[in-house]
Amino acid sequence: MQTLIKITVSIIISLISAQLSAQTIINGIVTDVNKQPIKGANVYLEGTYDGTTSDDNGAFRFKTKEKGTQTLILSFLAYETETIVSDITTLKDLKVTLREDVNALDAVVLSAGTFSAGDNSKVSVLKPLDIVTTASALGDFVGALQTLPGTTTVAEDGRLFVRGGTAEETQIFIDGIRVFTPYTPTTNNAPTRGRYSPFLFDGISFSTGGYSAEYGQALSSVLLLNTINEPDQEKTDIGIMSLGGTLGNTQKWKNNSLSVNASYINLSPYVGLFPDRNDWKKPYETLSGETVLRHKTKNGLFKFYSAFDTTNFNLIQEDINLVNGLNFNLKNNNLYFNSSYKGTLNEVWSLNTGLSYTNGKTKLGIQDNKIEDIEQSFHAKLKLKRRFSSRFKLNFGTEYFSTRFNENFENTFVETLDNGFNNNIAAAFIESDVFFSKKLALKVGLRAEYGVLFKETTVAPRLSLAYQTSSKSQMSFAYGDFYQNPTNEILKFNQELQAQHTTHYIFNYQYNNKGKIFRAEAYYKNYDNLVKYNTEQASFNSIYSNNGNGFAKGIDFFFRDSKSIKNIDYWFSYSFLDTKRDYQNFNTALQPSFANKHNVSMVGKYWVDKLKSQVGFSYGFASGRTYTNPNVQGLLNSKTKAYNNLSVNWAYLMSQQKILYFSINNVLGFKNINSYQYTNTPDLNGVFNRRALRPAADQFFFVGFFWTISEKGTDNQLDNL
Repeated sequence: MQTLIKITVSIIISLISAQLSAQTIINGIVTDVNKQPIKGANVYLEGTYDGTTSDDNGAFRFKTKEKGTQTLILSFLAYETETIVSDITTLKDLKVTLREDVNALDAVVLSAGTFSAGDNSKVSVLKPLDIVTTASALGDFVGALQTLPGTTTVAEDGRLFVRGGTAEETQIFIDGIRVFTPYTPTTNNAPTRGRYSPFLFDGISFSTGGYSAEYGQALSSVLLLNTINEPDQEKTDIGIMSLGGTLGNTQKWKNNSLSVNASYINLSPYVGLFPDRNDWKKPYETLSGETVLRHKTKNGLFKFYSAFDTTNFNLIQEDINLVNGLNFNLKNNNLYFNSSYKGTLNEVWSLNTGLSYTNGKTKLGIQDNKIEDIEQSFHAKLKLKRRFSSRFKLNFGTEYFSTRFNENFENTFVETLDNGFNNNIAAAFIESDVFFSKKLALKVGLRAEYGVLFKETTVAPRLSLAYQTSSKSQMSFAYGDFYQNPTNEILKFNQELQAQHTTHYIFNYQYNNKGKIFRAEAYYKNYDNLVKYNTEQASFNSIYSNNGNGFAKGIDFFFRDSKSIKNIDYWFSYSFLDTKRDYQNFNTALQPSFANKHNVSMVGKYWVDKLKSQVGFSYGFASGRTYTNPNVQGLLNSKTKAYNNLSVNWAYLMSQQKILYFSINNVLGFKNINSYQYTNTPDLNGVFNRRALRPAADQFFFVGFFWTISEKGTDNQLDNL
């Protein structure tokens, strides 16, 4: 019996020893890049239950029965996951270093020169809702952006003038594809608007300089608009306004969705109630429509965007040199198509491609002059992205721009003139994103363009660097060369020129903490190869050259706080601009008439629970702009008085899906003067008389009713106001 017990015990001990000897011990230490131990890191063999967590000293140790080649995973929050593939017997006494996750929410962001707006941005200075709830914007995305620093108030124009650049130096892209005619046509002293409805966009990136090598043909600024990728539900939006009406509908299917909206605007009833300084023979009228079709594929998303609008009006404007005033009439048709595809090819490659087509036709009647402009433009783009790791990504691509422009000029006293050009540009770009750590990032790129019209090749380097000074603040620097061909107004008369050029230097500081954002940005821009001519206006008989130059320098400040005071959201911006140019018909370097030294903007919004209302205000101030007084020697020798505008708005939630909206632009009725017009000849005393060029109306009133019909029955158009 004792012999049997001894044999049994020996067998059990042997089995236990065999079992223990079949297990392998995996051990090591996990630290960060500063050699500090990481406590609580997860360490395990992929596909098994074998693993542990690191202790206070970063040490880990566990046993496993697995054999052969295995995958060891080490992970910890806010750090990159480390993977070790090796034979199980070699996973001993490991020393593993985890690097910070550069994609974490608190990681550094390349932000010099760029303002982001959208829910997908790490740091948004604007929200999608802001585009249409800013009182002075009047529902126009360009109007909302004009409350940001770096922009200049040119009230009679309405387009984006950025950091000493003309409006033509800012280019607009939808889903990465160029928009050639982004603004509705208008007349003198009447601000234009963006053609496209803000309701179809959920992300905006506004670069006031130093932007990516992916974008060209813009000397000053790039505005990127991204259409909604996927609507959350089917709905119908109805709007009845003092100026007209809107109707929109969204449908969803399994892999497809379609959004359509239409708008009709007619100023006849409005100017009947509130006459302005124009003598309207046919008040402003426009009909527009947009559609976005989306199709989800296995690995990506295809979007087709199209927009059409037709505009016409006829009016007589006061003119100091014409007793009966200046007769101006316009008819414009504009058609725009944009298609894009974005998707992944495999784990490391992704593709982004698209094309756009614009067909615009404008007929102008100015006194006895008849002018017809026809523009056909095309943009095709292919971009590839290679992800080597979370710390290094490479983007490269190619694109082609083509513009055909023709102008026909008729006058009873002058022979009919035809002017036009074909402008074709081929471009290639390459750019890398390098994240050295969560605190330090670099973007460096190169863009090359070949202009067929000038037979000219340009090469433009770009660089951005960002360093995180704390978990809430960072500093950034950007440098870049930028080229742009002269505008249509120049090229239609002369095609023997060169691309205009500027160099940007930008230094940025940004602080972001619990709903508060502060930005300070200093910049310097140097211009050369600007177009000059020897006549008062660009004409077919002008002598042209690229001998122009200039500079722009300044500093911008921005502060926004949406958390400190309950239900109150506000922001403040200030810009100082010092700029001079020797271009066009200037005889020396002068401050151009579109620039002013000081711009201030304040925007506030308050939600009143008891009244179920959002009330808001927007105040803008701009110092005087230069103009030429012929009674004084020289060009641009005088300045207008400062510009002031206080606008207010109110949105009342009548019921869950019905909203009443009211706004007043320039509620205090400031008598702003945009410039002055002088007589062509002096009076008997040798004095050129003048009249002030004021807005067509000192104030503008808007009333609208908006109704949403949706699946959920809870959504409304507050996001659209």
